[in-house]
Amino acid sequence: MIWWPTEIPTLSHGNITLRPAIEEDIQNIFQACQDPAIPRFTTVPSPYTITHAENFIREIAPKQFEAKKEILFVITSNQVSAGEFCGVISFHTVDLNNHTAELGYWIAKGARGRGIGATSVNLISNYGLETIGFRRIEAYVDVDNVASRKLLSSASYRLEGILSKKVTRANGDQIDMVLYAKIAE
Repeated sequence: MIWWPTEIPTLSHGNITLRPAIEEDIQNIFQACQDPAIPRFTTVPSPYTITHAENFIREIAPKQFEAKKEILFVITSNQVSAGEFCGVISFHTVDLNNHTAELGYWIAKGARGRGIGATSVNLISNYGLETIGFRRIEAYVDVDNVASRKLLSSASYRLEGILSKKVTRANGDQIDMVLYAKIAE
């Protein structure tokens, strides 16, 4: 059975924290999404405006949580400075009837390669499987996103296959996606 929280919790391990988004995150999200790698490998629009970030934090994420369709966390770390903004991670495309969710994330440029992404994926995955009650968590990754593929493998996600022409980019290109999954034991 799925247990849906009444509010987004704070999860932490070592110096990594996943917490609910707050108004002060808008500027950090806007700044991070200026990195061309983020829209290249995610569904983040390009160009990404401050209005996008405001709408994401003030409207989209809260409504999705209320509808039991997404749980969004902001990733912070104390590795460099207290509460350093490192990215976002969420369960989205939640299917309560089938006990499944899709994992999505992006890591800010300055936080990559420091183990922050892998720790964040493990934290949210454990929460999803052990507390919420998901039986399956899926992650779709651009076939060319080698770093994200390595991250998911290091977090014990199993490669299940390549989905041909799964996503259509804004320019009309259709790209292949790699499907990873983590299953409740």
